[in-house]
Amino acid sequence: MDATTEQLRTLAAVIEQGTFDRAAEALHVTSSAVSQRIKALEQQTGRVLLLRTKPARPTKSGSVVVRLARQVALLESEAMDELGLEGAGARPRIPLVINADSLATWVLPALAGIDRASFEVTIDDQDHSIDRLREGTAMAAITSNPNPVQGCIARPLGIMRYRAVASRAFAEQWLPDGFTGHALSAAPVVVFDRKDALQDRYLERRLGAGAALPPRHYVPASADFMRAIELGLGWGMLPDLQSSDAVAAGTLVVLDDERPIDVPLYWQQWSVESATLARIATSLQKAAAARLR
Repeated sequence: MDATTEQLRTLAAVIEQGTFDRAAEALHVTSSAVSQRIKALEQQTGRVLLLRTKPARPTKSGSVVVRLARQVALLESEAMDELGLEGAGARPRIPLVINADSLATWVLPALAGIDRASFEVTIDDQDHSIDRLREGTAMAAITSNPNPVQGCIARPLGIMRYRAVASRAFAEQWLPDGFTGHALSAAPVVVFDRKDALQDRYLERRLGAGAALPPRHYVPASADFMRAIELGLGWGMLPDLQSSDAVAAGTLVVLDDERPIDVPLYWQQWSVESATLARIATSLQKAAAARLR
């Protein structure tokens, strides 16, 4: 493949912006120029690289080239900065995928200590975050998968421990005889989103596979998820990092202290010699060592 930096940059822009027209605006060129560059790149590779949907999505082959485009842009930015060339000092854009609970509890202070980088954080469940690494739309991710995606390296971060908690009033109303199997089948539960399997994992552990599931509320924001539990909408699995103060204050009660769910977390990033990614990984590993189990 004899792709130019211009063509690679254009492909990445289409994926980032979602359409040819918006990519053209971001690159300060015409939509026709964007289309010609993508066509030329597809001719050189002999592959269809983009699904012309709204938003545009990379094909499997396109994901490989998008990853290359972003690696080139990152390394080019770092080289210009090191050499003091025109454009030096520009912050490289670093797309990350982080699960909501980590973002709400320990990740942001670690990212705040990184200079000379602009972060684009996408929230996704730790069981699904590597999908964006495969697509080439993220440079790094916090995931529960220890197996590195092709072209990536994986490092362990630590364990987030989750416990079933509820408000005291909820427990008194719905669980007067304790967190029994009968109560579990009827007491409402709060779930983050449809990717969140923690509550179902706990229910299956207690009730067995195939048991009737209780009513559920979906609240897809970490702070609001906890607030929904505090207000008595239902019980839910919260990490100790997030719930310990509320439990100590009596706002929340632990329903089952004997059956926590431990979620191991890993840092996966592109396997490139990037000083920026290295600084991010070091900062997150230090924060994880201090906060995770």
